[in-house]
Amino acid sequence: QVQLVESGGGLVQAGGSLRLSCAASGGTFSSYAMGWFRQAPGKDREFVAAISWGGDITKYADSVKGRFIISRDNAKNTMYLQMNSLKPEDTTVYHCAARNGNAVTMGSGYLYWGQGTQVTVSS
Repeated sequence: QVQLVESGGGLVQAGGSLRLSCAASGGTFSSYAMGWFRQAPGKDREFVAAISWGGDITKYADSVKGRFIISRDNAKNTMYLQMNSLKPEDTTVYHCAARNGNAVTMGSGYLYWGQGTQVTVSS
């Protein structure tokens, strides 16, 4: 069973930056495609970014393209989301997720989820 733990969230002023981390354990990290999602209470889950096994394929939601960068370090079993030029509308809980395969999808097939980390962007 893969376990995922996010960290790095917090309070930041609009225009600032944060880097989220997702530490994986209990599985072979390099065999999973990974993704970041965000979800506010009472709202549907929103895709943010995803990355393939080797990091050669990435995909971003239009709302974060050019501002966020997804990466992974398989030697450390860790995925990252560098968030730059943050906006108040980026405020919500961010979750990392893993799927057993290399397909970079925008929501389907993610079997393992972290508990989430709160990101709050003040105006």
